[in-house]
Amino acid sequence: MAPVFALVDVNNFYVSCERVFNPKFDGKPVVVLSNNDGCAVARSNEVKALGVKMGEPWFKMKALAKQHDIIALSSNYTLYGDMSNRATAILRDYSPDIEVYSIDESFLRVESVAHLHGGNAPMGTAIKARIRQWTGLPVCIGFGATKTQAKFANHLAKKNPEFNGVCDLTAMTESTRSAWMQKIDVAEVWGVGRRIAARLNVMDVRTVFDLVNMSPTVLRAQFGVVMERTGNELRGVSCIALEDLAPTKKQIMASRSFGEMVTSLHGLCEAVSWHVDRAAAKLREQASAASAVYVFVQTNRFRSDDPQYSGGTVIPLTDASDDTRELSAAALNGLKRLYRSGYAYKKCGIMLMELSVKAERQQTLFDNDEARAKSARVMAVMDTINRTWGRGTLRSAAIGNVQSWRMRAEMRSPRYTTAWDELPVAS
Repeated sequence: MAPVFALVDVNNFYVSCERVFNPKFDGKPVVVLSNNDGCAVARSNEVKALGVKMGEPWFKMKALAKQHDIIALSSNYTLYGDMSNRATAILRDYSPDIEVYSIDESFLRVESVAHLHGGNAPMGTAIKARIRQWTGLPVCIGFGATKTQAKFANHLAKKNPEFNGVCDLTAMTESTRSAWMQKIDVAEVWGVGRRIAARLNVMDVRTVFDLVNMSPTVLRAQFGVVMERTGNELRGVSCIALEDLAPTKKQIMASRSFGEMVTSLHGLCEAVSWHVDRAAAKLREQASAASAVYVFVQTNRFRSDDPQYSGGTVIPLTDASDDTRELSAAALNGLKRLYRSGYAYKKCGIMLMELSVKAERQQTLFDNDEARAKSARVMAVMDTINRTWGRGTLRSAAIGNVQSWRMRAEMRSPRYTTAWDELPVAS
């Protein structure tokens, strides 16, 4: 049976999550801002129509926002993550073969199940209706013989109202499919991007149709095997398999700008410890251990009148570890070497490096099995408590309680689905 892939994508995901609980935002220009309310990371269609680009700094938009009554909201990642999980749970009812590609996109293999719903397009319509009814989120769905074709079909479904949010590329005739490909810029192809598109334009390859008709040999010679694979995928030759499990990360990074400038070593220590807590939890989730920790600090380069300083250092560990306490101690040792007084710091972060599978960790001459078993039990208890009662319920004492450096989120909506004291109230 020939493979058929579906890509389900939530439209303007962050904005759509906000609209589920605030219907007054429907039809209004809404923008969701990044950490510390810095720049636009999600825009409603109304905001896009005003010419606001992704990543546009908020301070540059304020005049436009006042003129057009743009509603600005701080990122509410707790809400977005939970809404994503709810949508994904619905998709698992339709196909056992699913790849969660990102917070708002999932691939499905449907060739063995689509007939249960009357075919690809009826199945897509059913998925779209159920997600809308059960979560309030609007989605578009594209079907194709490959993942890249499914991406392309999803783009057509999203940009062309005649598809009503569901586009099945496999049901089109060759001439119809080619006609649509001639209308779409090559830069819209999954994995192409602006730089490669510019190089393709020089070669007179401007549309998806042009790319499909490029010789695979030329594509490989000019751009490498990845672009050759993209061309084959667009022609209907499946080269990219569905990933049931996300590959383990080779590095885990945690960093964030401060809500207010930090000048003291104590404040930096709190922030670094907080980042280690987050990164170490992710490390244990993928059953890995780190052999080195990288820590960095930097001032605000946009404040040209302030003295500038940035620095980073790698701290190797004597033995690979996933223990928050050991990783935090290493990071703080590195931070103390980096710290310079007299500077106002804007950002810090850590990276867990040289990751390996914990179960395959190389033993050392001085291994202490009892201490290692105790460490595993302590971390398991810590993770269980935080999963049950919320992240940060049990954390390193070095993080402190005041945390004046925490990022600004002055316009964040309530965490409607995950916090008892922030549940929606009907009156």
